[in-house]
Amino acid sequence: MRKIVYSLVFIFAAGFIFSACEKEFLDNYPTDNVSAFGVTSSTGTAMASLNGIHRTFYERRYGSQGRVGIGSWYYHIAEKADDMVFNFATWTTYVRWLNRDATNSYNRADWLMFYDWIANANVLINGIDENTSGSQEEKDIIIGQSLLYRAVCHYNLVRMWAKRYVPGGGNTQPGIPIMTETTTEGLARATVEAVYTQINQDIDAAILLLDGKPRTNKSHLNVDVGRGLKARVALTMGNYSTAVSFAVLARTTDYSLMDSATYFLGFRIGSEANGEFMWASHLTEDQTDKWGNYGAYVSRNFSSSSIRKNPRSISSLLYNTISPTDVRKLLWDPTGDHLNLPSGVEIVASAARFPYTNQKFLSVSTGDSRVDVPHMRISEMYLIEAEAEARQGNFANAAAALYTMAVVRDASYTLSTNTGPALIDEIMLQRRVELWGEGFRWFDLKRLDLPLDRNGANHKGSIIRNLWDVPAGANMWQSLIPQAEMDANENMVQNPL
Repeated sequence: MRKIVYSLVFIFAAGFIFSACEKEFLDNYPTDNVSAFGVTSSTGTAMASLNGIHRTFYERRYGSQGRVGIGSWYYHIAEKADDMVFNFATWTTYVRWLNRDATNSYNRADWLMFYDWIANANVLINGIDENTSGSQEEKDIIIGQSLLYRAVCHYNLVRMWAKRYVPGGGNTQPGIPIMTETTTEGLARATVEAVYTQINQDIDAAILLLDGKPRTNKSHLNVDVGRGLKARVALTMGNYSTAVSFAVLARTTDYSLMDSATYFLGFRIGSEANGEFMWASHLTEDQTDKWGNYGAYVSRNFSSSSIRKNPRSISSLLYNTISPTDVRKLLWDPTGDHLNLPSGVEIVASAARFPYTNQKFLSVSTGDSRVDVPHMRISEMYLIEAEAEARQGNFANAAAALYTMAVVRDASYTLSTNTGPALIDEIMLQRRVELWGEGFRWFDLKRLDLPLDRNGANHKGSIIRNLWDVPAGANMWQSLIPQAEMDANENMVQNPL
C-alpha cells in the first residue's frame, strides 16, 4: 500500500463504492485521473458520488463493528470524558484513553476514516468544472456539501491529533496534513493556525455556494449546516462575536426546539420530521449495520451484548444538577429499572440494570438497532450563542439566549441573574446535559484547557483503568500519529509521548 492517508480514494457508480486503497487499483488508475471514471462527467454521477459519502458517513465499517462511521466517533469521544459512565469492563479502549497509542487499531481507523472522506470530497471539489454537464445550481450544491465535509474532517482531525487552538496565540504548533488535492505523496503537518484557516476558507466558500439552495433531506448539508459549523469552529477558536453571529444565522424558521412531550420520547429515527435536528443521518431498513449502528452502542433497549452488559450511564454528579422539573431528568433513570419508558419501548429481561442508565437514545426495537445519528441540533446553536456572549461579557444577551432553550426543557426555569464565571458555569452545565452522548464534552474540556476529573461520581476504577484525572495541557490530550502513517510518510512528525 502507498502512503496510508493519501491513497484513500473512492469511486462511486450506480450506488456502489470501490476502494482505491489497494496497490493494484492505484497502479492501474492514478488518483489524478480519477475523473476518467466518469465520477464528475455529469452532475448526476457526481451526486451519486456525494450520496456515497453521505452513506459511508454513518454506515461504513472501518474495521470492527465498533467503528462504523461518524456515530462511533461521537460515542467514543463521549466515553473519553467525565459525563458518560461505563458499567462493564468491555470495549473500554476510549474510556481508558488507550485509543491514543500509535499502534492502537482504533487510532489508525479514525485517522483513516477522516482522510478517507476528505479524499472523496476532493474528487468532487476538484473534478467538477465547465466540462461537467448539468446545471450550475447542481454543481454548487455538490461542491458546497463536499467543502463542508472536508472542513468537518479537518476540524475533527486537528482537534484530536494536535494541541488545542489557543485563542489569541500564534498557534504555530504542529497540526495535521491539509489535504486539498488527491495525492499519494506523504504530506507534512501544517500548523494548527493553517489548518483552521483552511477549515474556515472551506466553510465560507460552501456558505456562498449553498445559500438559497435546496437539499434532498437532512442527511445532506445545506447553508444552515454551514453556518452552524462556522459557529462551532469560531467557538473553538475563541472568535466569540463570529460564533454569535453565525449561531443566530443558522437558526432559521425551518427549525424549532422539541417540546417536552417529544423530548421525553428520546432520540430515535424521527429526525427528518423533527424541527430540532438541523443535520442528521436517517437510517433506513435497507441501509443499516445492525450490530455496528450508533444505536447498537448508545441506545438503552437494543438487545446487543454491548448494551445488555454495558448500558451507558450519566455521571451521578451531573444528573444531580438537573432540576426535577426538567424533562431531561427523565432521560436517565437513577434506579436503572426504567419504569417510565415511553409507550411501546421495552428492555429485554437479560439486560443488566445499573443506576443512572440512559433512555435518551432508543432504538426501533430490541431487534432493530436503528437510531438516527445527530450531527447538529438547534439547541447547540442557542448554547453557542449563550457561551460566546457570556465570554464577551454580554451577560444579559447570554442569559436571554440560554433562557430560550432552557425554558423549553424546563417550564419552571427562570431567566438567569448570574453574571461572570457563575453564568458561564451555568451555560456549560446546560451544555453538558443537553449534548450528552453526542461527542462534545471531551472536546469542550480540551478547547477550554480544563482537566479531566472523574472523581466523586459513579465511575469504577477497575473499568476506567483508574484514570481519574488528566491535567489540562498534558500530552495525553493529543493522540499519537498512527504508527502506520509514521512508517509510510517520511514527512510526518510524531507527537510527544
